[in-house]
Amino acid sequence: MKGGSIIATEVAEPYAQAYMALAQSHDLIDQFGTDAAALLQLLHESEDLRQFLATPIIKPSQKKAVLEQVTRGQVHPYTHNFLLLLVDRRRIQFLENILKQFQALLRELRKTVLAEVTSAVDLTEEQQQAVRDRVLALTGAQQVELQTRIDPDLIGGVIIKVGSQVIDASLRGQLRRISLQLSSGS
Repeated sequence: MKGGSIIATEVAEPYAQAYMALAQSHDLIDQFGTDAAALLQLLHESEDLRQFLATPIIKPSQKKAVLEQVTRGQVHPYTHNFLLLLVDRRRIQFLENILKQFQALLRELRKTVLAEVTSAVDLTEEQQQAVRDRVLALTGAQQVELQTRIDPDLIGGVIIKVGSQVIDASLRGQLRRISLQLSSGS
């Protein structure tokens, strides 16, 4: 279910739009946003679940039974039914892509940008707020959603990616720039 292939995107987009339309028509945008985040977290934490849902030889009834166990009471009934529909249409293997597309639509609706932040260590709440403030100033968005990742190789500092724009404020990046200046200056 991983990957951003063109086919996966083409399949995911209409389902993400349908899920958004359902959210809007029933005034459940916040609930569906929470459900999407929870489901993505579940997929991220369980490679077994991802593989199970992506395996074509597993019967739809078995996939539905597992989804019933892991989502019943955890997500809105409409979200649960949406998952079952994806199984029926043999599109459940694209769930991760569909949810990410839905989140992109949600950010667009809320005038929110996604900032992917890579740091050497976990950021404190204060540091996260500083990153949000910097991204708001750079983009003019109304809100910033942070997606954090740890990379000890950075040594210190952060790398912030918003769309195609990258701000490298890592110690590794600074050392690389100094190295380039020294090599070009001789």
